[in-house]
Amino acid sequence: MAQQTSRSQGPVLTRQQVRACDQVAIDRFGFTGLVLMENAGSAAARHILSALEPVADRPVCIVTGAGNNAGDGFVVARHLANVDIPVHVLACAVPRDPGSDAAANLAIIQKMALPVEFLHQLPPSQLQTKIEQTARNACLVVDALLGTGTSGPPRQPIRSAIEAINALDTPVVALDIPSGLDCDTGEPLELAVKAARTITFAALKKGFLNPRSQAYTGPVTLASIGIKTQLLSAVTDSP
Repeated sequence: MAQQTSRSQGPVLTRQQVRACDQVAIDRFGFTGLVLMENAGSAAARHILSALEPVADRPVCIVTGAGNNAGDGFVVARHLANVDIPVHVLACAVPRDPGSDAAANLAIIQKMALPVEFLHQLPPSQLQTKIEQTARNACLVVDALLGTGTSGPPRQPIRSAIEAINALDTPVVALDIPSGLDCDTGEPLELAVKAARTITFAALKKGFLNPRSQAYTGPVTLASIGIKTQLLSAVTDSP
């Protein structure tokens, strides 16, 4: 996988700045949310693929939530499947808005007949058992539960999913930020995924400057969303 990104390299964004940059990309540069999600997920898939060659015969387990982070996970699943990497998606929540970009990408992988199991209605113990059983046969687990917008302690069923992931021996890659880690402080919101590596989108997050965040992020790899973050930041800061 790509080398660790220096935590002092390039722009560093707060939660609010992440939202502002996404909005600038859409309002000022004409991106759509679907394009940004596609760019992020496909970039993450490329980084993941660079680490998978020795174990490509074993599935990648992608654990998803309800928001845009889940949508990134669905895109990753599609791109891995397109190069014959077996994938298994465990949906611990469903997209809140049926018209959302995440819902659109979920519908795509369902139409592709990729394996998707919905766990959100299971009791916590059964949800955890399913994650443990699926991950046991996987070469990698992708954390796509919660993103940078998370500001409070994880609630069920996401909380149980994080606990299950942290009990695994299988290596975990977090998309954008480990689920449950505060974007601005780099501290867990009561609990957070402890990833072996984090693939973060567009720019480093402010919380990554906190040395204690490294126990959750592991090495951080920077992935493009299709436009320079410096350009988005400059427009965001302009009058």
